[in-house]
Amino acid sequence: MNLNADFRLRVVQHAAEATWTPSPLPGVTRRMLDRVGGEVARATSIVRYAAGSRFDAHGHPGGEEILVLDGVFSDEHGDYPAGTYLRNPPGSRHAPFAREGCTLFVKLWQSAPDDLESVHIDTAAATYRPGLVPGLTVLPLHEHAGVSTALVRWAPQTQFNMHTHPGGEEILVLAGVFRDEDCEYPTGSWLRNPRWSRHTPYTGAEGALIYVKVGAIDAPVIPLPLISAQH
Repeated sequence: MNLNADFRLRVVQHAAEATWTPSPLPGVTRRMLDRVGGEVARATSIVRYAAGSRFDAHGHPGGEEILVLDGVFSDEHGDYPAGTYLRNPPGSRHAPFAREGCTLFVKLWQSAPDDLESVHIDTAAATYRPGLVPGLTVLPLHEHAGVSTALVRWAPQTQFNMHTHPGGEEILVLAGVFRDEDCEYPTGSWLRNPRWSRHTPYTGAEGALIYVKVGAIDAPVIPLPLISAQH
């Protein structure tokens, strides 16, 4: 399956337009954002666990990145409430479940072969740093080989300069409304801008909180195998 698989193209998906599809496990559904492959895929998705749903123990040879959007996500290593950021490195293994249900932003098979760091950040308790312009604060989450991931908080009426992303940019709007000269992106919107794209982002009266990844377009990742099982 190929979905938004041409990374040379700009993609915008709004939450109001979301289509949810079942996973192989009962009670787990997915809003697929981009995907290259079948059930084994280089994939970006929003994954919803119904209360009591679970996956069998499985490995992540290509690594896994998770941001818990709501509820509490769990595995045998612990419980991860909303706002938790996780990176499970290539070769990791777990058996995830949700006692009361949860929603996750998940990226699979997008780790570099030498990116072996496990990451666990409670973003609700973390300290944001001042950004490049007034009204902007940043919480770095992960950086490796030119690929940077962060949460960025925009105060109301914040204006950023026009700028270029040589390695592309991916954004998930977590709260508020994010804007640029092309569109408005309310909560739940996901956009992927290709390499060398330019824009001038800003916020209105609502402000915004966004997940941002830059430099990942065409970044080296572990090649997909022929078969596997994963969420």
